[in-house]
Amino acid sequence: MKPLKSLLAGAALALGLASGASAQDPVKVGFVYVGPIGDGGWTYHHDQGRLAVEEHFGDAVETTFVESVPEGADAERVLTQMALSGHDLIFTTSFGYMDPTINVAAKFPDVMFEHATGYKSAPNVSTYSARFYEGRAVMGHLAGNMTESNKIGYIASFPIPEVIRGINSSFLHARKVNPDVEMKVIWVYTWFDPAKEADAATALIEQGVDVIFAHTDSTAPLAKLEEVGGYGFGQAADMEQYAPKPRLSSIIDDWAPYYIERVQAIVDGNWESVNTWDGIGPGMVAIGEFSEEIPEEVRAEAQAMVDAIAAGEYHPFTGPINKQDGSVWLAEGEVADDGTLAGMDFYIEGIEGDIPN
Repeated sequence: MKPLKSLLAGAALALGLASGASAQDPVKVGFVYVGPIGDGGWTYHHDQGRLAVEEHFGDAVETTFVESVPEGADAERVLTQMALSGHDLIFTTSFGYMDPTINVAAKFPDVMFEHATGYKSAPNVSTYSARFYEGRAVMGHLAGNMTESNKIGYIASFPIPEVIRGINSSFLHARKVNPDVEMKVIWVYTWFDPAKEADAATALIEQGVDVIFAHTDSTAPLAKLEEVGGYGFGQAADMEQYAPKPRLSSIIDDWAPYYIERVQAIVDGNWESVNTWDGIGPGMVAIGEFSEEIPEEVRAEAQAMVDAIAAGEYHPFTGPINKQDGSVWLAEGEVADDGTLAGMDFYIEGIEGDIPN
């Protein structure tokens, strides 16, 4: 029989080895996606951010993802399974994951969560989003210059503030350069459904629209425009490779730096709940190359707007701006505050129709 001293020493060594092995275990990071990673837009660029995390951290981090997860109960089940399977940090990348994220986070206080585009947080839940409306302002400037019918269209996903801001910013800046512009809005109640998106594009074109914005995730609207004529924009990704002729420019979401920063906080042990809302200046929103279809002078004007927004010299929602009913929202030179923008639930003057409940 071994002496007690030897047994204790062996136990201490075993514990030390186990502790050392545990310290070497990779940080486990999960991503939940509303669409497929091959959508060419929103989910594709979130997944590019995940791949950037893998490249940056190497073996120190292990990432997993689940794609095409419906918002609601399905999301809660997926998040629960991720939390149970040892994930240290979970990114939930669609607005409709907000309540499922909050619900699951309450059950797993030692797991950290990051929710994209929502507004509910907790000690172990951060929120993050991009100021897409800055990019919409630039695209609106292009649309107002490029339309020949003076009718522009917007394929809208869901009536949430993010989408309403995009509609307002696009129309405001189109009308600044073309007072005769009218905007048609079609709500499709989906983030990713190529058939519905193509049908919406067709319906807009049949109404005389020749420039289309899409606040959905597939390349279907651009494909329809390439088939029948007109112009559009890349959404969440450049999309030039899918339909180069109708694409005038694009709003590109660059999530990689944020994902790397937040994973680093887990690695360093100093993660805390934050609320991040970045735009063109910090680089979370990028503007794709301007098409040669656009006159050189208009391209220069658009680039000047990009530069001014990046430098903090221009805010897309600067008065005078009225609400749809003609009442004053922003006086001359007044800039919209983030609180109003975050909860925007109204159209600006000149947009026809009602926002659905």
